[in-house]
Amino acid sequence: MRKEYTKEEILALAETEDVRYVRLQFTDLLGVIKNVEIPVDQLPKALDNKIMFDGSSIEGFVRIEESDMYLVPDLSTWLVFPWASELGKVARLICDVYLPDGQPFPGDPRSVLKRVLAEARELGFDSFNVGPEPEFFLFKLDANGRPTSEVNDEGGYFDWAPLDLGENCRREIVLTLESMGFEIEASHHEVAPGQHEIDFKYADAVEAADNIATFRLVVKTIARQYGLHATFMPKPVYGINGSGMHCHMSLFRNGTNAFYDETDELGLSATARHFLAGILEHAPAFTAICNPLVNSYKRLVPGYEAPCYVAWSAKNRSPLVRIPAARGMSTRIEVRSPDPSGNPYLAIAAMLASGLDGIRRQLPLVPPTNRNIYMMTDEEKAEAGIHSLPESLGKALEALAKDEVIANALGEHVFTHFIEAKTIEWNMFRTQVTEWEWEQYVTNY
Repeated sequence: MRKEYTKEEILALAETEDVRYVRLQFTDLLGVIKNVEIPVDQLPKALDNKIMFDGSSIEGFVRIEESDMYLVPDLSTWLVFPWASELGKVARLICDVYLPDGQPFPGDPRSVLKRVLAEARELGFDSFNVGPEPEFFLFKLDANGRPTSEVNDEGGYFDWAPLDLGENCRREIVLTLESMGFEIEASHHEVAPGQHEIDFKYADAVEAADNIATFRLVVKTIARQYGLHATFMPKPVYGINGSGMHCHMSLFRNGTNAFYDETDELGLSATARHFLAGILEHAPAFTAICNPLVNSYKRLVPGYEAPCYVAWSAKNRSPLVRIPAARGMSTRIEVRSPDPSGNPYLAIAAMLASGLDGIRRQLPLVPPTNRNIYMMTDEEKAEAGIHSLPESLGKALEALAKDEVIANALGEHVFTHFIEAKTIEWNMFRTQVTEWEWEQYVTNY
């Protein structure tokens, strides 16, 4: 739980910490961090919500004739960056984006998540907790400081030095995150060479999304200090595992976990089962949000531990959704398909909206799939009602375009602009002539 600061406390902290600059941070439609940096003497103006910026320059925001927008800081997000700067200390405040008339900007991803959380409260839920598990790769830099395709080590799952040459960098990332208030639960080398995972404690949905955005910034910053490049690209290297961001989720009502029922065989309440049914029904559509890159679909293929099939289980990790063993207050579902490249606010909003639709409609939950789906034949999968996630960004966008629940959750502005931006990306990719095609075909045909 973050501390709720007052304006006066932030001004005092800025003076005590000798802060020289403040970054007013937000994200664009695609989840890229943007900021307006102000000198600290402008901080009182920022805390009075009087800092404007040009929204027409931000991906997926507005046209040039309707560009003026205000940044409204969330005072609980005050944070002084721990890395040194020759020009003085820098702090940040994460902001919501507002229109000149005082209304939240409908294209602000953070506001989209807040709208869906308001729907959850209308259904009687106090909070929606999310625990992300983001993975990333570390690559070496060339003499000019540009990323190479050479991973920084040849380590494997849970390896340590000397095989895990990224251990010191990863440890520094953890120490930096802890100094910024993160509660780190695990840090280890992942399955693929050069791949790493750092897990931090769950939080309420908005804070969790804020933490993901901050995490990506910290990882890239510290990696650069170690002469490495960190990437959250889902599948940067052919033939090895890609990077995912499994999301553990639970709803709470009156301070208790609404997903737990001690009388149920699996300890799952009717609420949890309906929520999970909604996740399964809308998974093809929210895949476009949770796996938003052309490259995302190079990860979602059989054989590399990434989920490809819409199913659930409490006993194996091949389906889309796993039910971890913990029960009571820790009862949760784990959606395993998201990757760390997406907009965390929109990804969490889309998954929450899917689950809430299942609760509203009291969708029945299909039986679990406790077999290894990768070993099942097509006939066996068809008989069990198991279908695949979209196999390309194009297919995912088609599913998203047909899903009214997620369209309503995102709002017309975000829904329309997201599909437009990603359709352009997909068309650019599918019309490219790749090196693989050249090598395969140019001499044979």
